[in-house]
Amino acid sequence: MSARDLHNEVRELRSRIAALLEEAAANERLLKRNQERELELLRAETIPQLFETICDRLKASYALEAVTLLLCDPEHEIRHLLIAEHIDFAAFPNVLFTDDMSAMAPQFNFFHKPWLGPYMGCDHQRLFPEAETIRSVALIPLRRHDRLQGSLNFGSADEKRFSRHLATDFLAHLGVIAAFAIENTINRARLVRSGLTDFLTGWHNRRYLHARLTEELARAQRQGTGLTCLIVDLDRFKEINDRYGHLVGDMALREAAKRVDAQIRDSDAAARFGGDEFVILARDLSPEQAVALGERIRCAVSSTPLEISAGTQVHMTVSIGVAGIVPSREDPDLKRVAERLLADADSALYRAKELGRDRVELA
Repeated sequence: MSARDLHNEVRELRSRIAALLEEAAANERLLKRNQERELELLRAETIPQLFETICDRLKASYALEAVTLLLCDPEHEIRHLLIAEHIDFAAFPNVLFTDDMSAMAPQFNFFHKPWLGPYMGCDHQRLFPEAETIRSVALIPLRRHDRLQGSLNFGSADEKRFSRHLATDFLAHLGVIAAFAIENTINRARLVRSGLTDFLTGWHNRRYLHARLTEELARAQRQGTGLTCLIVDLDRFKEINDRYGHLVGDMALREAAKRVDAQIRDSDAAARFGGDEFVILARDLSPEQAVALGERIRCAVSSTPLEISAGTQVHMTVSIGVAGIVPSREDPDLKRVAERLLADADSALYRAKELGRDRVELA
């Protein structure tokens, strides 16, 4: 081999090494950016923060035309958590909820790894509400504990960006990280709201009510005063659910709770007792004052129909049972007293229902 040939070979080898080093550096930069994106997902502490990171920042980071997040929420728990935090769904138009994944796209029937391919309006329109420029898509499963939690959906205007022949390892890894982040933020929100709080209305729950009822009876016993219990039941709630759907039923419960809350004092204790029932504990009310409070609540709930869409309204009414008690200083069993007070109010509520609903009855 001549010196010139050797020189050319060395130059070619150096060129190849330089290209490999540049490729390795580019891959290292790409890996670092991907790690930063994943860390940003894992750092999200609230559901809104995570939604923004997924839908807005991933879209900008990957230079995509659309990023949507589809969450399977058959029990509406995630939506209830958002409602409880007074989060506006309109602020996250690219976050979609479904009760059934298979109804959203045919790919979800056998969805264990990322699906890449051309955008097909008949299959993918529901995943990309604003899909005018999308030509190729990547649908990434979000799985936790062998359960399909949802999908992370990328849309590109480049028809070659997501091809069925491309490797999907990176996207699968991103799906694992995103699924973990979603589970983490939901669990955190669930923990914050659980224990003593009802997810849907933001009111205290039944567990809180029983603890507070015992405390209030003990106070009344010490002071020789009375305690009033009102059980408020939303009339024909099942008919609202059956006719308009459970989301409208949820709206009715939230609105009823809001209207009831506007009529009670800061010193009163209020809780969602379960289903369509609310309980209010009020101190130092005479029977007449207790019935008057019940009437104010009844009128507040029924005064204005609930508007669920343009031209569609739901008229809400409540039936209310009222009972009061002055616990004896000699009565050592406040648990039994609490049970009797709730039973008396429930009997009065039953009578209000029997007499035609939309009324207040005193035990």
